[in-house]
Amino acid sequence: MDRRLFLQMTAAAAAALPAGRATAALTESFTLRPGRIVPHDARADVSHLKLTVRWSGSVCRPTLTNTGAEPVSVKEVVLFEYKHSFPPDTALYGESFQMLSQTVGTLANPVTLGLGDGAHYRIPQPADATTVTSLLTLSPPGKDHILLAYTSCRKFIGRFYLRAGSIEAVVDTEALTLAPGETWPLEEFTKLTGPDRNVLLATLAERLGTNHPSPMVKLEPTGWCSYYCFGTKATTDQVYANLDTIAKTLPELRSIQIDDGYQPAMGDWLELGPAFGGNIAAVLKQIRQRGLEPALWVAPFIAGSNSRVLAEHPDWFIHDAEGKPLPAASVTFTGWGGGGWYALDGTHPAVQQHFTALFRTMRKDWGCTYFKLDANFWGAMHGGRLHDPKATRIEAYRRGMEAVRRGTGDAFVLGCNHPIWPSLGLIHGSRSSGDIKRSWATFRSRAQESLNRNWQNGRLWWNDPDAILLTGTLSENEHHFHATSAFASGGMILSGDDLTTITPGRLSMLRKLLPPTRTAAIFDDATTMEVGRTMLEGHLWLSLFNSSDLPKTISARLPRTMRVTDVWSGSNLGVIKGTLTLDDVPPHSARLLRCVRV
Repeated sequence: MDRRLFLQMTAAAAAALPAGRATAALTESFTLRPGRIVPHDARADVSHLKLTVRWSGSVCRPTLTNTGAEPVSVKEVVLFEYKHSFPPDTALYGESFQMLSQTVGTLANPVTLGLGDGAHYRIPQPADATTVTSLLTLSPPGKDHILLAYTSCRKFIGRFYLRAGSIEAVVDTEALTLAPGETWPLEEFTKLTGPDRNVLLATLAERLGTNHPSPMVKLEPTGWCSYYCFGTKATTDQVYANLDTIAKTLPELRSIQIDDGYQPAMGDWLELGPAFGGNIAAVLKQIRQRGLEPALWVAPFIAGSNSRVLAEHPDWFIHDAEGKPLPAASVTFTGWGGGGWYALDGTHPAVQQHFTALFRTMRKDWGCTYFKLDANFWGAMHGGRLHDPKATRIEAYRRGMEAVRRGTGDAFVLGCNHPIWPSLGLIHGSRSSGDIKRSWATFRSRAQESLNRNWQNGRLWWNDPDAILLTGTLSENEHHFHATSAFASGGMILSGDDLTTITPGRLSMLRKLLPPTRTAAIFDDATTMEVGRTMLEGHLWLSLFNSSDLPKTISARLPRTMRVTDVWSGSNLGVIKGTLTLDDVPPHSARLLRCVRV
């Protein structure tokens, strides 16, 4: 979406807010205290380290210089400390280091969505603070929104420590040594305020795109994924049966993704395993022969303890203090599939060559035009030693991904379970939520996670809200909720069902999601996410959600007199002027309405 259309839509959304909502200028005490340098050794002298902060409008470019004669190991740099007097019910949103987590709620009651950086991934952070990474937004009641963000991620990751009455903006320098005369750029930082949070996020996306140009492709993929119907035990017959169904009934599902399970061990991606008769390449060839696009799940940065790549190349891996491959379980989540994981070191030249050769084989010889890259977080795993002692884990990941991209060529690359800011400029698509499954609680939570990231879709990459699941025992209303959230995301559409068993009604619902709109909904209220608005070809589409356990009335102001149609049922709601009101919207449901100007 171009910026002019976006601003028109946000203005329309603002005009649709309930009358009387005040948006005052920021008047709080929000004072800035100078930063400080935290050495790895608390006894180290840092008086000769100079922190320079240069502002240009809302953007600053901090640097750290060693003006002395002795090297210093620096743990982190506190760029700023913001002292504030925001009320406890100030709404907040924070990103995390990896994409499977977010922080929402209020300053008084922050809530972790998904798998937390600290609790699950065991990323070190202060015990007395709430930690968010890369992006923080604050919405004090009745006042302007505040956005604080790091707008580059080349060497270091930036974080925010939230304590009572204060926010620290901190750059994690990973205890690297700053040599005499050396200067580190500490990643660009921005502070924005304004009455419309959507405009602030659009401005952030613009700045991120300037520093990390997006490799966007013209069309985001649609397709089918084997995992959510067959798990890691998919068979050749199951895949071929779905291929036949797709070719006959839904050829718009272009990319046929074979997920986890084809490989004999994590890390041995080109080895012949028992799945698919030991010949995954033959299955991919059949996909091409049916006029569809082969797609493959790969987790390039990890290897299992039983893998050949670990046994033959232990020097390729992130090491412990004794120079041995570092087990992931010793510092973070161990992974899945049994046996424990180890992480390949993206700073090692041989690993870079391995990545490029691996994906070149899959792209050129196997014909894959789409890669789902999973477990990318481990490419930026903390707590180990790298082949390049001057590199950070951010650089290790980015160098590894650059090598992957040299091999994938013109194929579509989706990042999943990845470090989100370090992936900027390196992927075409980004999973915007955790794994989906056929349960109401998961439908609801994954919708919230994905829709929180609508501002990224079509700007940084195409969002992937994970597969659409329309078979199973959940109610029709709950499937309407799930399908509407996928529509409102504006991102990728991949079916996760065994399409040989789907009912005609659910198949019709899937058809209505194709092709993807490429345009994410803008919500009237980012906290409730009850009314989302999407402008397509001059028409307004309303996504109305009731995620509660009780019926509720949902109202949405219309910009003009409009004829309203329910997309899922096909029913005509008539010509409506002013405010559209739906009484007794059932719990666990959503309505997708097409509104055409009269």
